[in-house]
Amino acid sequence: MAGQKTPEISVVIPVYNEQENVGPLAREIHAALGHKNYEMIFVNDCSTDDTLKNLQALKAELPALRAVSHRENAGQSRSVRTGILAARAPVIGTLDGDMQNDPADLPAMYDSLTRADAPENLALIGGDRTAGRKDTAAKKMASKLGNGIRKRLLNDDCNDTGCGIKVFKREAFLLLPYFDHIHRYIPALMAREGYTSEFMAVNHRAREFGVSKYTNFGRLKVSIADLRGVLWLKKRARNPKGWDEA
Repeated sequence: MAGQKTPEISVVIPVYNEQENVGPLAREIHAALGHKNYEMIFVNDCSTDDTLKNLQALKAELPALRAVSHRENAGQSRSVRTGILAARAPVIGTLDGDMQNDPADLPAMYDSLTRADAPENLALIGGDRTAGRKDTAAKKMASKLGNGIRKRLLNDDCNDTGCGIKVFKREAFLLLPYFDHIHRYIPALMAREGYTSEFMAVNHRAREFGVSKYTNFGRLKVSIADLRGVLWLKKRARNPKGWDEA
């Protein structure tokens, strides 16, 4: 339920030309989290279709919905960060805007992150689509190869870092160094700051509307530079294990 109190969770959804998906996705998020004080923040990255128009029309039906729009196209990672900066809750959930992630997984992920016996430094519950991923064979093969290389180099214990559904602490994310494509390296960067992550098997669905904004070659091209950058960040990190005031 939307309200004046601070939400328990803010769900951030980056969208670019997803006019057919925003309505069904927003309603699924409400169905999953309507029993909580929550908000959903769609970040429109300068869509050229009716994505923004459809979001604006949904606000009367779903008061918990907020629509934030970039003034210039800036990509998925920047859209996620914009939504997190705009969020009011201490816990963030993220979803891709193509409806392949299932909002029904969010409550269990939230409960796992906030459980009473959670490790003190637990900051992230990441989704893992590996068992039932609904993508082409070529995309799954490329993802498996990329995840294997990244996992071995960064030692982040994550099998599926590209999975869009995650639940994490807002304050922990805001400590991370920002760069484009950061959304694929959040577990490694959380570990760099002294936090731990856990992972949960989640549902994954085939895309029904719209087209993917990525290609295998495009991902490969940027991932090499990104991996080198994250390895450098890890190497240069120094963690004081907290601080005390005398």
